[in-house]
Amino acid sequence: MATIEECRAALEKLSDNMQSAEGDVRTAAAMDRSVSCHITDLDVTFVGRLTDGHIVVADTLPGPPPEKAEIRLTMAGDDLVALVEGELNFAKAWGSGRVKLEASLRDLFRLRKLL
Repeated sequence: MATIEECRAALEKLSDNMQSAEGDVRTAAAMDRSVSCHITDLDVTFVGRLTDGHIVVADTLPGPPPEKAEIRLTMAGDDLVALVEGELNFAKAWGSGRVKLEASLRDLFRLRKLL
């Protein structure tokens, strides 16, 4: 089971990857939205903001997210690490219910370029 520190490191790596992206991926990452990532097996939520092409994690809170972020992810810690490392395909994980992504329809269309 991934630790809180490993999950935070995975989110930082995801942020770094997004910041160095080019083309359509860079354009999709240039949104300004509130973000939460609930790690179910640790029962913690990382909250922050997707802005200027990277994710800024502002806080780590116990339990599910207290407020509804504009972009919401829910998954196990191991799945977050595997996704960022390229060992887990997002579409398959999302389709099987291992990963949940909630956002507005417009944001989902933009985010699909990132995933």
